[in-house]
Amino acid sequence: MRHFPKKQFPTKHFPQGLRRAAATVIAVGLAAGLTACGGKSLEEGKGAGGEGGAGKKGSLVVGSAGFTESKVLAELYAQVLKDAGYNTSIKTVENRELYEPSLEKGDIDVVPEYAATLAEFLNTEKNGPKAKPVASSDVEDTVAALEKLAEPRGLKVLPAGPAVDQNAFAVSEEYAQKNKLKSLSDLGRAKLKVKIAAGDECEVRPFCAPGLKKTYGIDVTGVDPKGVGTPQAKQAVKDGEDQLVLTTTTDATLENFGLVLLKDDKKLQNADNVLPVVNADEAGDKAIADALAKLTETLTTQDLVELNRKVDAERVKEADAAKEYLEAKGLLKK
Repeated sequence: MRHFPKKQFPTKHFPQGLRRAAATVIAVGLAAGLTACGGKSLEEGKGAGGEGGAGKKGSLVVGSAGFTESKVLAELYAQVLKDAGYNTSIKTVENRELYEPSLEKGDIDVVPEYAATLAEFLNTEKNGPKAKPVASSDVEDTVAALEKLAEPRGLKVLPAGPAVDQNAFAVSEEYAQKNKLKSLSDLGRAKLKVKIAAGDECEVRPFCAPGLKKTYGIDVTGVDPKGVGTPQAKQAVKDGEDQLVLTTTTDATLENFGLVLLKDDKKLQNADNVLPVVNADEAGDKAIADALAKLTETLTTQDLVELNRKVDAERVKEADAAKEYLEAKGLLKK
């Protein structure tokens, strides 16, 4: 259930709840919202002899959203598909409201996605904003619900892997050591009063303050609206102004602030495991699924943390970070 609008919630992810965009973007904005490597249009990106290599098996456009992790995942996808014999290019689109219709139309062939977030996005697209949630902390059930919603739209959901990027809560290392905290259950049992640095919607979102109270018995005294995972929010916890910060499981900057995640041992958060989603007609071949499966099965949450850190902290280019990772894991042919 990561978050979406960058004003309060980093554009990083769009899982359900906070990450869902505040408004639907009309289709006419699609062309203006698309930016390609080298400035190519969607049509140019899919042409033979594009950016990705020989393309003996044809051309594929990989979609990416406008945040670091999605860009890195798109590079990983593009490079393993290129290695499998496809001509690949990447299209960066700022948000799901823009790229999901493009995926349905076949202008984009494959997109790295998050199971629970996409399930709830499609759920509300079909059943309205007050639709009963279909995602849960169970990854198999969540993916099954996603498949039912995606198939009628011409989308094929490929298997999910162990890498997961979902909401998470962190405390300072000093606070954790002093109170012997490793999990959110530990925090609840400690009977400590905590103030959460988060977006202001944390006060009402079931996975945030209400969920912490109901599921873990945590005594939440208030929400400090410094945003989700922002430097200001983390600094507030580091300084002891707040005790808990809402961030994500792949946050690569926690160590910089002396923070550690508390385990969501009762599974309050939904299963936002990373998985590929493809246009069934354009990219439904078994060869594509097989190429992506090797990556999906290998990639872990910690791998994503490290990849995010390389790009955001070390300023390594997404393509270079992806290539280094794939070569280290033996996922590219020599």
